[in-house]
Amino acid sequence: MPETETPAFSVSASERSPVLRTLAVEVEENEVRDAFERAYRDLAKSVRIKGFRPGRAPRAVLERLYGASIREEVERQLVNRTFAAAVDRTGVVPVVEPDIEAEPPQPDRAFRYKAAVEVKPRLELPELEGLPARRPVVQLRDDEVESELEALRQRRAPLEDEPEEALAGRGSILTLDYTGRIDGRPFEGGRAEGAQVEFGAGRLVAGFEEGLEGARGGESREVRVTFPDDYPAPDLRGKAAVFDVHVRALQRRRVPVLDDAFARDLGEEGVATLEQLRARLREMLHARRERAADEALHRSLLDALIERVPFEVPPGLVERRLSRRLAGAHDELEKVMEHDELHARLDEWRVAWRPDAEREVRETLLLEAVAERQGIEADDAAVATRVERLARDQGMAPDRLRALYEERGLLPGLRARLREERALEFLASRAKVEATSGT
Repeated sequence: MPETETPAFSVSASERSPVLRTLAVEVEENEVRDAFERAYRDLAKSVRIKGFRPGRAPRAVLERLYGASIREEVERQLVNRTFAAAVDRTGVVPVVEPDIEAEPPQPDRAFRYKAAVEVKPRLELPELEGLPARRPVVQLRDDEVESELEALRQRRAPLEDEPEEALAGRGSILTLDYTGRIDGRPFEGGRAEGAQVEFGAGRLVAGFEEGLEGARGGESREVRVTFPDDYPAPDLRGKAAVFDVHVRALQRRRVPVLDDAFARDLGEEGVATLEQLRARLREMLHARRERAADEALHRSLLDALIERVPFEVPPGLVERRLSRRLAGAHDELEKVMEHDELHARLDEWRVAWRPDAEREVRETLLLEAVAERQGIEADDAAVATRVERLARDQGMAPDRLRALYEERGLLPGLRARLREERALEFLASRAKVEATSGT
């Protein structure tokens, strides 16, 4: 029998929980015998055994030398060649890789294995018309627009060197070289060259700014601090440190005047006056608040749906979602955190983030069920529109971004997200929405 054919087998399925099925598979004895024959025949062609011509080593010799590895290979082949067919035959749809339990196969008996298969739970959705939801009323005060305008003004302020006689104080930008010691010894993260800090911003360990108040450019000082008990680096918590600090330079931001020229210099299309800039900022802040209000509405809708549809979540889906988040955190932080500290944090986050990962899986399964009930889909046109929007946001050609998505297998995930969004929009359009304060 060619290896591409599925061996003759029988299968039965049993339910261990709402999200777990057990498939018991039995491959017929003659199929197992044939698998061993092929495995030993292929082995004989590839190995060289002293005293025997290539391909002529007796089966007994091969069994004695390679029996354990051959049984492993036969098991792997028989599982690989029957599992997909067993799934098709039983109608079980796995959501993650199954766990396989099997006794080592023997050439003179049937081969049996069990597959623990996680599946999606069967959800009984409630009436979807009139689900209770809350949406904050979007309000925007004039002073909030002015605060945003001032923040923009500060961000656009260039740095200028202070005169020689200037003293470090609130608003000064200090360029520092420093070396810190604990008990006379340098410590990890306690040394920097050319570090820029803003005096009065409150981003330094208590006592550091105070030790530099009144310093001039070119001056060196000794600064003593004690790290707080909740300092992010565990090894430094509560420790007293001495820093040798050299102030390379003092600078200050030159804050521009708020006038029409400032508005024009931003280069925003359609913004030529300060009042037009205020209007643009108001529009931007209002849109941001609207998005936040929509997110709060969707969250409350999902809260209502979760409350009405209790179900067990497949643990493998939660683990997969959690592992993706942890991998992203690892990739983002591995170049800025020490290895041991990073992995200690990842261990903490694995516990702390699990409830959120479970919530995300629960929401996904519920929205899939809503979409299926209502016949909601994301067609090719919707996917193309979303790719164009993403490409525009990233400054990339749509065809190039789509090619990247196809190359990396990301289009099915994008289509699924669009389907979930449409399911949420459907629920929101039929919800009983209460306006609340807070945004």
